[in-house]
Amino acid sequence: MKKTSLLILTIFCGLISCQDHKNRPSKSFNNELPTIGLLIFEGVLMTEVTAPMDVFSKPDQDGTPLFNVVTIAQTPEPITTEEGLTIIPDYTFATAPSLNVLFVPSAYDMWSMVRNQTLLEFIRAKNEETTYTVSNCAGAQLIGASGIANGKKIVTWIGGGEQLQKDYPKLLVQNDSLVTYIEDGKFSSSNGNLATYVSSLELLEKMTTQEHRHFVESYLYLNRLKMWE
Repeated sequence: MKKTSLLILTIFCGLISCQDHKNRPSKSFNNELPTIGLLIFEGVLMTEVTAPMDVFSKPDQDGTPLFNVVTIAQTPEPITTEEGLTIIPDYTFATAPSLNVLFVPSAYDMWSMVRNQTLLEFIRAKNEETTYTVSNCAGAQLIGASGIANGKKIVTWIGGGEQLQKDYPKLLVQNDSLVTYIEDGKFSSSNGNLATYVSSLELLEKMTTQEHRHFVESYLYLNRLKMWE
């Protein structure tokens, strides 16, 4: 009898846990603030998610939040980054709020990503509403596959530009050995990895002020990196 009761309790707790995961409340969201959407998927490179989150989640000097920063995945299931960090997405493609900015990151395995039509359609749909769309590293492949930036300048990871141009000839692929970051209209892109901080900070300045950018840089101790030898 005790074993039966324990089994029933275990199943019940498991069901409650599952429901809690699927129905947990979202993080604080202010409808009056611009929303930064961070696209995530299995094997995503961690820094390309955490860098824009790091930059745009910082409040102003008075402590007032300036942006909503949310993660978005195809399903509500936890995502594991290439480095092993587990991220539970704030929203799915079906529930995502309207976005002012979409960040498109990369993974080491982009083969399945560029063939995921649901993912590409989400990027196309969100690009219709964003003021800015940003790719980092091989996220440029998703931009190319989606067709949203044909005729626009773009840069990818160091060493990936030649193949990107072959795969998506309508893109104006820049020399990734010389270009770290590039803007063209609403689109911007970077080499990725720590260069994701460059694309994030450049966009932050465009959306706020140079003064706020410098405040965030000091908040992050980036001046220490500049002095590092």
